[in-house]
Amino acid sequence: MVGAQRRSALAAVLSVVFLVLLLLAWHLATLQSASSVASAAVSTAGVDPEYLKLLGKDPGTTKTTGFPTPLQIGEAGWKHITNPFYDNGPNDKGIAIQLGHSLLRVGLGFFIACLVAIPLGFVIGMSPLLSEALNPFIQVLKPISPLAWMPLALYTIKDSSTSGIFVIFICSIWPMLINTAFGVAGVRRDLLNVAATLEVTPLRRAFLVILPTAAPTIVTGMRISMGIAWLVIVAAEMLVGGTGIGYFVWNEWNNLSITNVIFAILVIGVSGMFLDFLFARLQKLVSYVD
Repeated sequence: MVGAQRRSALAAVLSVVFLVLLLLAWHLATLQSASSVASAAVSTAGVDPEYLKLLGKDPGTTKTTGFPTPLQIGEAGWKHITNPFYDNGPNDKGIAIQLGHSLLRVGLGFFIACLVAIPLGFVIGMSPLLSEALNPFIQVLKPISPLAWMPLALYTIKDSSTSGIFVIFICSIWPMLINTAFGVAGVRRDLLNVAATLEVTPLRRAFLVILPTAAPTIVTGMRISMGIAWLVIVAAEMLVGGTGIGYFVWNEWNNLSITNVIFAILVIGVSGMFLDFLFARLQKLVSYVD
């Protein structure tokens, strides 16, 4: 126990060291671009503004060349964090509103996929005949990119937000379905024999014997599905537009605001880490030792 705590503490220290080294390297790499911007501002000082505009150098705008510095990212992040819920129109919403739209789409698509994949995985895992019959269809549909379904979803559903939910459903269903079927099929035979000896009904056997045994594998499939869903929603929102963290990234790129793009990427990463942490905790709760 003490050894594990020391290892965790050492890992935390190393993580901080790696972060500091990364920020330092980033700062040193962007010093040149930051100094060039400053020198350009000094060179245009005292020049007639109208003349600068004719040259395409508007003194009222701040243009950056090169990669933004960590300080610039921090300033942009603080601006978004201190006012995350502003709404100035369709193309100008706070980061919390955009993130909320993405989480809502992911949550709905993932929940619908759970309702379909877990019961169907139970049936497939308990029936070898059905497993062999459905396996060709699963193997054909599983490798298809979720974004390939987007044109069909937009054509049939005719709603971009609902189409995004459908794409999340499609990409989430396969890992859960396969892992559930694998976990159910891998239940130890002696447990099933004991249940049969005690004349347990099929429904009670499914909930009291099979589900607790297969739960770690099922949650692993859910964890994988959530990771894939969070990857896909960003790309899907870039395609359909409107709202969401993916659309925010694309819109800021169109505005040539690389600082906001990098901040949004960090938000996506932290949000994905938090979602994975939740499923890791759930996986730990349902795990057991034989």
